[in-house]
Amino acid sequence: MAKKIAVIVRDRQGEAMRMGLGIILLDDVIDVYVLDRKLEETEDNTLNFETMKDMDMNVYTNCKDNKDMEYLSTEDLAKKLTQYDHILPY
Repeated sequence: MAKKIAVIVRDRQGEAMRMGLGIILLDDVIDVYVLDRKLEETEDNTLNFETMKDMDMNVYTNCKDNKDMEYLSTEDLAKKLTQYDHILPY
């Protein structure tokens, strides 16, 4: 049975984005949450984010500066996180 896994992107954004993509190989449901600040516009982050969109992954944020991500308030994010089997903070 597939697990639901949330990857929390905070301080180590590049590593978190790369890890979020890497674990989709497990055939689990992976959602990514970019929290509290804008995703840095590095080449790696841009490539990883574009790949996530191509793979139909859900990417959520509580920062309105993050374009092309689904915005949710911090309160709504907290409620949504209760639905996961595993939460991986970075």
